[in-house]
Amino acid sequence: MNPLILIGVFVVCTVAGYFIIRRVPSLLHTPLMSGMNALSGVTIIGAVAATGIAFLLGQGLAAQIIGGVAIMLATVNVFGGFSVTHRMLRMFRKPHKDKQS
Repeated sequence: MNPLILIGVFVVCTVAGYFIIRRVPSLLHTPLMSGMNALSGVTIIGAVAATGIAFLLGQGLAAQIIGGVAIMLATVNVFGGFSVTHRMLRMFRKPHKDKQS
């Protein structure tokens, strides 16, 4: 496939994603982050598959390095998303009261 088409798809998806997320009310950010964490997990699977295929087909070192970077960035995104979601959910917990006998 032509790389210019892939770059064009990436740019259009980035712009569309920005305009969609910009209009989301703040109350929906936590559920959306959970959904995005799931999508990032799918991104990791896709990056691992693409890197594996590039390795098996001998596509060159550059493709393998880019695939490895994609895996690392998607993993950081999942970890960061879950930690931020956990932190936000902690804000809604009731404070612990120590039971004294």
